[in-house]
Amino acid sequence: MGYSRDQRLALCDTLAEAGPDAPTLCAGWTALNLAAHLVLREHRLDAGAGIPGGPLAGHTARVQDRLASRRSFPELVETIRNGPPRLSPWAIPALDERANTVEFFVHNEDVRRAAPDWKPREISPGLSDTLWARLRVAKLTMRKIPLGIEFARNDDAAGATGGAGGTGPGGAGEAPDFRMTIRRGTPVVTVIGPPAELTLWAMGRTAAAKVQLDGTEAAVKILSQAHWRI
Repeated sequence: MGYSRDQRLALCDTLAEAGPDAPTLCAGWTALNLAAHLVLREHRLDAGAGIPGGPLAGHTARVQDRLASRRSFPELVETIRNGPPRLSPWAIPALDERANTVEFFVHNEDVRRAAPDWKPREISPGLSDTLWARLRVAKLTMRKIPLGIEFARNDDAAGATGGAGGTGPGGAGEAPDFRMTIRRGTPVVTVIGPPAELTLWAMGRTAAAKVQLDGTEAAVKILSQAHWRI
């Protein structure tokens, strides 16, 4: 079962309800800026190459600004809702599912959690499992942090595996599947939370994510002050 389409539609509903001037967790961006970013990402591959930064970042910013100024907010949201062009790489189902499930989930929370009266939304067990599996990408993005880092899942699915000291699906001797080593090293900080919250934390929304950092005071301070490229 895939979750990308559901997360796309949920994000579009949130954007439409919030309106173009709504704040987001993306520094300096309103909902209008975020919508323009998402349209650029799927419809302007020439500009999308500059999203991570680098020499094309200026071109990306100019294209995004033009989209935000020349197209109405409802039009941008509807373009996102309708999905990428048929010949776009993002239209490949496997790529869409692997990349966009997390992308749309996180950006939905970027809008939701920027509102002062936001409330947690219910996350299905299947989506939680998918987000948990995608967290492995943090092994790349957090590889330069000078600590050992571990994620610990503490939602209902984690309890079903046997709790602390349980075994993974492969039987005795394997690491329990509710823990994930992100970076080996000492000292170790364990980041504890449901997959949804761990995803937001790993994607740089550290202030908005409801997680617990467990480790020595010094190690927790280092991790709390660390930055990593998404």
